[in-house]
Amino acid sequence: MQKETVVVLDFGAQYNQLIARRVRECNIYCVLLPYNTSLAKIKSLKPSAIILTGGPSSVTKKGSPKCDSRIFSLNIPILGICYGMQLMGYLLGGKVGKSKRREYGHAELIIDKLPVRPRRSTYAVDLRGRTGLRFYSGWKRKEKIWMSHGDQVLKLPKGFVRLAHTKNSRIASMFHPEKKIYGVQFHPEVAHTPKGIAIFENFLYKVAGLKPTWTMRSFVKEAIKDIRTKVKKEKVVLGLSGGVDSSVAAVLLHKAIGRKLHCIFVDNGVLRKDEKKNVVEMFKRHFHLNLHVVDAENRFLKALKAIEDPEKKRKTIGREFIRVFEKEARRLGKIKYLAQGTLYPDVIESVSAKGGPSATIKTHHNVGGLPKK
Repeated sequence: MQKETVVVLDFGAQYNQLIARRVRECNIYCVLLPYNTSLAKIKSLKPSAIILTGGPSSVTKKGSPKCDSRIFSLNIPILGICYGMQLMGYLLGGKVGKSKRREYGHAELIIDKLPVRPRRSTYAVDLRGRTGLRFYSGWKRKEKIWMSHGDQVLKLPKGFVRLAHTKNSRIASMFHPEKKIYGVQFHPEVAHTPKGIAIFENFLYKVAGLKPTWTMRSFVKEAIKDIRTKVKKEKVVLGLSGGVDSSVAAVLLHKAIGRKLHCIFVDNGVLRKDEKKNVVEMFKRHFHLNLHVVDAENRFLKALKAIEDPEKKRKTIGREFIRVFEKEARRLGKIKYLAQGTLYPDVIESVSAKGGPSATIKTHHNVGGLPKK
């Protein structure tokens, strides 16, 4: 595990992956976890900071996603974004309720003028002489932001100070000076908040005191080490389509375990022109991967015959892929692991509201179409 880790808890936000991306753009390592991740699991990662994402739910509704409130006693910086801020207010004794009107779109954030405090406080005066907080360093007193919410914090939790407001939200940003807990009602992760990246930089560097030392090169090094530790001398089967997800996974695994990786490309009968030829050329002849090509056109077309429902098609395709992999694994000998390159959004889209923070958008054949075993 990296020396400095930021945990991003996902409450079903459509922008969850973008928040993680912004943290990584600041050259800080982070992991994206479901909101209901246990406190023990979070503590085991030894996070230097925690970010709570937005989400479509209302914190006041029964059954809405809530994290373990004890995270606020971990004595580490925490940033709540939109739903994350509302949840923070709700769990820490503030009041959350419906906004006078649901807000979606551009808004103007007005940063409050707060009194200058002693040096050891988190208060500071920026170079323009305008009183503010280092959390908003680099921002003018009025800035464009992007809002998307129906609820808002109506009363601050004990010990919190209001940082900013908008025409529609009396409390659009807040923080606890001693505990380094911050909340923003708006979305700093989206391009529609032009100076949003400064919020992440200020929180990570100036509030949490983290150093921008993580890079993707670090990730590759760690991933290869983890793969070798887990796989040891076992063999791995990977479904290789030639798309970005599976291709990156295949090359990474090949770097880690070499010929112990068996990549399987399935000709399912509905490929693009010359797709099979291009995949073989790229991965077998250029990257020298252990590639097996399976002609399963008849199998797939027979299974899909007369099926019109897209969701049923996806599940059928997922099932047939696994059957092909099972058959090939038996032919290749003792195979312990199945590897797949799947983006996190595919997982989120495929999970039901009961099984995860997000509503099911569509079942991805790499995830939701797989048999239980």
